Amino acid sequence: MIKINENFLELQDSYLFSTIAKKVADFQSKNPDKKIIKLGIGDVTRPIVPAVANAMKNAVDEEAKQETFRGYGPEQGYEFLREKIVQFDYQKRGVEIAPDEIFVSDGAKCDCGNIGDILGVDNMVAITDPVYPVYLDTNVMAGRAGKYNPEKGAYENMIYMPATAENGFVPNFPEKVPDMIYLCLPNNPTGTTLTKSQLKKWVEYAKQNKAIILFDSAYEAFISEPEVPHTIYEIDGAKDVAIEFRSFSKTAGFTGIRCAYTVVPKELKGYTKAGEEVSLNQLWNRRHGTKFNGVSYPVQRAAEAVYSEEGQKQIKENIAYYMENAKIIKEGLQEAGYTVFGGVNAPYIWLKVPDKMTSWEFFDVLLNKANVVGTPGVGFGPSGEGYFRLTAFGTRENTLEAIERIKLAVSDEGALQTT
Repeated sequence: MIKINENFLELQDSYLFSTIAKKVADFQSKNPDKKIIKLGIGDVTRPIVPAVANAMKNAVDEEAKQETFRGYGPEQGYEFLREKIVQFDYQKRGVEIAPDEIFVSDGAKCDCGNIGDILGVDNMVAITDPVYPVYLDTNVMAGRAGKYNPEKGAYENMIYMPATAENGFVPNFPEKVPDMIYLCLPNNPTGTTLTKSQLKKWVEYAKQNKAIILFDSAYEAFISEPEVPHTIYEIDGAKDVAIEFRSFSKTAGFTGIRCAYTVVPKELKGYTKAGEEVSLNQLWNRRHGTKFNGVSYPVQRAAEAVYSEEGQKQIKENIAYYMENAKIIKEGLQEAGYTVFGGVNAPYIWLKVPDKMTSWEFFDVLLNKANVVGTPGVGFGPSGEGYFRLTAFGTRENTLEAIERIKLAVSDEGALQTT
């Protein structure tokens, strides 16, 4: 008899974005004449910049010639890319990271989930609430989360750290000490972040409790304020307690090309049940080489081109485009009477839904009245109830039209009234 991993049965409903897709498809089938504007899933709309596209084309041409053809590459990533990452993402900010502490992969989402392979299933896990669903769901799959409590909308073994308007979106240290702490900064979904002094407290907390911080820095390129760190390793001592995940998806439009990397410092140690220290860099290297065959050569050449002078100029223009969208959404919603957060250091806008309305009810009304798609806050955790996420990754035309539609719906018989 084939036995299954019964932890999967503890997953609630379908994955958040799959549920949204089904709702939108159902609406579209019933209203084929309606133009739906999607500001829900954080997928980019700007094309790959010329410097990157040309580098990929050249690499494909190399693969088509006998003298320059390459088969399997190093699972950890080609040195030409790892060295560029070291130079531009770390040394430029006064941080020393070695190339063999960098592991190139096909996505930060994958690495955020896969990192649990090298960590014990009996570790206590802390997540901010609301949170990117992958952190929670992959720990449910691994068996760390325990049973789901439908009354609380939470898992019995997970430590939830509320990050809401009430605490300025700065989570407090939990009463129960965790072993694994997930931090996403700038944050998805709220678009908020922590200053260096605030993040330093988390590093000190992790050191005191021999915990590990799993730091998702996928949106660092959108940071505009000087007091917000671009990498957790700007904080002294962070290499002793933190793994950092980075992605080219939003930074350089690689959502369809797939390239990211994870930093596992050599200083970082885990422990056996007997209390013996073990190098997490070595464990991840072993796992990575066993379960992953490396990112393709053309894609890594494309990623390398991101760091070229022309590549940097071009992707910064795209980032500025998206952040202008964020400004349009934020200011437009404020004009319509909504309380809005984020949109300054991240391409996400987090808004308070109208009183006496759930976030899924607001989703349905927004879809039906304005034909605009966003993401219900409750899909990111119990503390996300009452909030709603919009992304700035749409086209300028669709962004402007979406805000006008929402404003019209607000004034139309109070359909989306905020009070």
